[in-house]
Amino acid sequence: MTRIEDLETPVPVVDLDRVERNLRRMQDYCDRHGLQLRPHIKTHKIPAFAQRQVALGACGITCQKLGEAEVMADGGLDDILISYPLVGEAKALRLAALARRVRMRVAVDNSLALATVARAAAAAGREIGLLVEFDSGYRRTGVGSVDEALALGMAARDAGLRFDGLMTYPSAAASAEFVAAARPRFAAAGLTLAVVSGGGTPSAWHAHEIAGLTEYRVGTYIYHDRATVAAGVATLEECALAVHATVVSRPAADRAIIDAGSKTLSSDRVAPEAGAGYGLLLDYPDAVIERLNEEHGVIDLSGSARRPELGERVRVLPNHVCVVSNLHDRVVVTRGGVVEGCWPVAARGRST
Repeated sequence: MTRIEDLETPVPVVDLDRVERNLRRMQDYCDRHGLQLRPHIKTHKIPAFAQRQVALGACGITCQKLGEAEVMADGGLDDILISYPLVGEAKALRLAALARRVRMRVAVDNSLALATVARAAAAAGREIGLLVEFDSGYRRTGVGSVDEALALGMAARDAGLRFDGLMTYPSAAASAEFVAAARPRFAAAGLTLAVVSGGGTPSAWHAHEIAGLTEYRVGTYIYHDRATVAAGVATLEECALAVHATVVSRPAADRAIIDAGSKTLSSDRVAPEAGAGYGLLLDYPDAVIERLNEEHGVIDLSGSARRPELGERVRVLPNHVCVVSNLHDRVVVTRGGVVEGCWPVAARGRST
């Protein structure tokens, strides 16, 4: 039997008991408030976890890229939303191939992306659902007005696509305002907003307060990370993934080097008031991972009364766990503190 302390480092270790509790808590919340849950697999990228999410009651899954959707379809997932605009002939043909296999829905915010979905539906000879994405103030993708959203909805109908409704990220008060203004305009045009899809783990427990939402997309909730703890939506005890690393050098009394650098940990930061550095050392919370090189994590120990020894193993809670998943081919899974196996992160690196 492999023991956790015998694992080679650096390695991401997932606590399956915590995962199960996190999945059930979110599904129970959505069920209680009449929301469909459509989890985003970009956090874990593992078909077995997606299957578990659906088994617990999720209506389907969300992917950000065609490559992720292809892996999930291979893994038996059959209701997939791609929440990202697809553009171009190559993307259309891959979407068509997926639509022949599983139920597909795609979000768009422009006419070129809509044309790509229409081309895919025609090539597949299958129905593809469409959501029009609108901006709730994040200033990323998403149309900025009801007029633009309605024009795309009507264009989708004219192109023979199944218009399903609206999508936004993140959900906020502005989301409800947009939907309230849009609903009568769409109804007058003969278009039904069957789906209004919101999302975001940091605001998840307030999703029921956003009037008009029918569906919610969350990803990070399966593992949680330092950022969701900082946002107040999780506790350290709910965080299910930690990177195990080894102190490989102690060149000075106030400095330690671990074998986890930028190829292992996310370079994202959290807000200064939530903490410094590139991850939280769970066993030495006053130490700071002040710098990442490719294979080196440089730890400032000057503020820590306790200090790790050379050769000691430490646990790092990532600032942003989604990035960590995408940096590793495999995660070690444990239950009750016992190693159960090593699972491939099947959809990692799927950037197209």
